Amino acid sequence: MNVVPVVVTAGAAAAAVPGGLRWLRVAQREHYLPGSTSRFAKRWWLSTGWANLGMGLGSVGAAAAASWFPWTALVSEGLVAAGPLGLKVRGRAKPLAWTPRMRSLAGVWAGSEAVVLGTSAVMAWRGIPGWATVAAVAPVACPVLVDAALAATAPFQRRSASRWIDKARQRLESVGPVVVGVTGSYGKTTTKGYIAHLCSRRWSVLASPASFNNALGLARTVNENLAAGTEVLVAEMGAFGPGEIARLCSWMHPRVGVITALGPVHLERFGSEEAIARAKAELVHAADVAVINVNYPRLAALADDLERSGKRVWRCSGRCTPPTGVVVRQEDDGVVVEMTPPPGAPGGLEPARARLESVPGATGNVACALAAALEMGVPWEDAVAGLGSLPVASHRLEPQLAPSGAVVLDDTYNSNPAGARLALQTLAQVGSGGRRVVVTPGMVELGRLQHQENASFAKEAAAAATDLVVVGRTNRSALVEGAREVESGRNGAGAARLKLVRSRDEAVAWVRETLGDGDAVLYENDLPDHFP
Repeated sequence: MNVVPVVVTAGAAAAAVPGGLRWLRVAQREHYLPGSTSRFAKRWWLSTGWANLGMGLGSVGAAAAASWFPWTALVSEGLVAAGPLGLKVRGRAKPLAWTPRMRSLAGVWAGSEAVVLGTSAVMAWRGIPGWATVAAVAPVACPVLVDAALAATAPFQRRSASRWIDKARQRLESVGPVVVGVTGSYGKTTTKGYIAHLCSRRWSVLASPASFNNALGLARTVNENLAAGTEVLVAEMGAFGPGEIARLCSWMHPRVGVITALGPVHLERFGSEEAIARAKAELVHAADVAVINVNYPRLAALADDLERSGKRVWRCSGRCTPPTGVVVRQEDDGVVVEMTPPPGAPGGLEPARARLESVPGATGNVACALAAALEMGVPWEDAVAGLGSLPVASHRLEPQLAPSGAVVLDDTYNSNPAGARLALQTLAQVGSGGRRVVVTPGMVELGRLQHQENASFAKEAAAAATDLVVVGRTNRSALVEGAREVESGRNGAGAARLKLVRSRDEAVAWVRETLGDGDAVLYENDLPDHFP
């Protein structure tokens, strides 16, 4: 009996197990989007150093050579089982969760692996050349097979999800809350919290928790948390592609639609900012009333189009005063809040003005929240009074005091250029007396702008901070490039010291050992560990 086919096939099956667990976890972290697993596999094998590049090329080469030298298939299988180095089978923060959806996906993936291995076995039995290469392909092709399984299970998943959405639709009709939808490239979660806070001064309010902003997350919010008597539901709405927000609106029926910002976040998925703008606009086209941050030219144009169509529009800004709407503007001696209601605004609102000592976060977000609350009937005096106690969203520029006495700014859920600049300004304010440290892996999902935006951010960080700690490899080249541009421009004087670390844990350990009373550290973004 020839044992070579048995050993090679068994080795391929064994190698596929850790590979499958790695790439299934990536698929889960990437919201089960077909194509995402192969995209991350390319990043890990080709962009994380010579070791992984060598292992990847070696596994492909050994698999090809197995057509003539079957034993080399074992080399390919061993390399795939071990790599890519750095991508762990079990995640640092979120291990693979065996949800019903994941069990179905894993079953389809395992079936496709079995088909490949079965084909290899039949070829070996019949003496067909190339059987060992086919066996070696099974673990090598894990990411592609996971993506194929994602595509194959997507229709069944949509059918399964529709049951929960139908239940949520019925619950919404039964309870009858007014729905305020909130979307935007960034600022969604923060603004959602602000709106809920201001509306709760008058109404019984439910806000979707955390970042539950897709169909299943919002259906779960309604089915599990929407109690009888709830008068307002503030729902964060995210988009991973065109039509997604429109589908949410088809059963949530928002009366007020809020767009907080427009930027290159998710540019990798949408392809252009124009496509992002169209996707976000689906909310305000479906809503009766639009609240729009007009600091962004495309959103300002959208506001004009909606108003021409007869829709009530609250124009909001953190800088300039729109003809109608709300501006929250930072001035030298405090914050000015001005409101000019659009035609048809409820409650007999009249133009009004107020002055506050300060407001948290981005003033554009505050303006949008105030406009939404006014549209919901919260009196001007109550709404303005509530601005003094707006909540700080968890992990979004959240200040803390470490046991060492250092101030920690936790902005680990932030990943956009505008928010990063605001975070640097906050760091300069709280860390003026000691060391100012920025810890960051950079920003992702910015498409063709990613390198440019990260280099620009690093340049600003290197000028504002005393130390810049770059985490991981995803954006290392861009961040180092930007930091060194400052260093060369100043001949090294006044530029931040640059430190490279492999993981966030290593960065945190360095911060704890290094910083003390009077120092400040900004943790700007934290990539999940399925990013290199």
